Amino acid sequence: MRKILAPVCFIVLIAAMLLPPARQASARPASFQNSEPAATEIANVVDPSSAARRLGQLAHAVVAQVISINLLPEAVSTGPTPYPKGTGETLPPDRWKDWPVIPVVSQRARQIYQQGIEMGNIPTHFSKIGDCQNIRQYFLGMFDDPTTYGLGRDNEYLIPTINYFAQSWVRTSEAVRSGFNVASVLTPINANPKDCLPGETPLDCEFRAWKPSIVIISMETWTKDRPTSAYVGYLRQIIDYAIAKGAVPILATKADNLEGDNSINQAVVNLAAEYDIPLWNFWRAADPLPYHGLTGDNFHLTNAPNFFNNTSDMEKAWPWRNLTALQALDAVRRFVTK
Repeated sequence: MRKILAPVCFIVLIAAMLLPPARQASARPASFQNSEPAATEIANVVDPSSAARRLGQLAHAVVAQVISINLLPEAVSTGPTPYPKGTGETLPPDRWKDWPVIPVVSQRARQIYQQGIEMGNIPTHFSKIGDCQNIRQYFLGMFDDPTTYGLGRDNEYLIPTINYFAQSWVRTSEAVRSGFNVASVLTPINANPKDCLPGETPLDCEFRAWKPSIVIISMETWTKDRPTSAYVGYLRQIIDYAIAKGAVPILATKADNLEGDNSINQAVVNLAAEYDIPLWNFWRAADPLPYHGLTGDNFHLTNAPNFFNNTSDMEKAWPWRNLTALQALDAVRRFVTK
């Protein structure tokens, strides 16, 4: 069995399971709908089960990653059907560091979205596909509870999108788990047996259960002994699957460079350009921050409460990750639904 990357993504699992996200009080915007969950709901997302059970879940995550990395066959890179470019990115992919943080959405994205609606996808549902950087306690879950974040006056235009995707924010995705990678979500053994059908992959399970119209794909975890080409093959399968299901994929770059040559981010941007799908360039948002928004392990993001009008909070990466992801969803929603 191959030697795997030091499981940096598992470290955050302990904090995510044992500690709730930091919370501060803020005024509830008047324009929020009455159907939104109470302020106490998001505070209860941490599983109240025993520490032993949580450690057991951690062990399962480790085993699942090893199985995914070592047993799943290599993906075959067949390439997408070529489509004419719309209003997408104009810079070449090798200049990805200059691509905007918020995606420029193309007509191709609208075409995928409209096909999905005809197939029965739910317009107000989006899904997340990813690893520990995408668990709801840290990523986007706060937007179903207005007491846990503050938009600030400059970001009030985002309120309609927050309302539009109500209940998608705090929901647990079947395709998100600490330790997941691009291979994990394609492996049936990693599916949650409580919620998924026999033989389903986590990806199958998530799409069947939620029928999303948009999916954020953010996969940071990979291994040192596997080439980037293998990562690309698996990511291509995820993109092809989402498009076949009529869900608009939003690809995300990552803040870290554990591979040493930024080859993962380059590959992600290459695929975004090839498929003409939205790219959320989170790397560019995090790079100007102190220590590039990274903690001492050069992987995990620096953390602060999600109050976007607070200068000190916005020196950390997690508020920027949540704000720019919200802005990316807002840009895609506005374009594909108009």
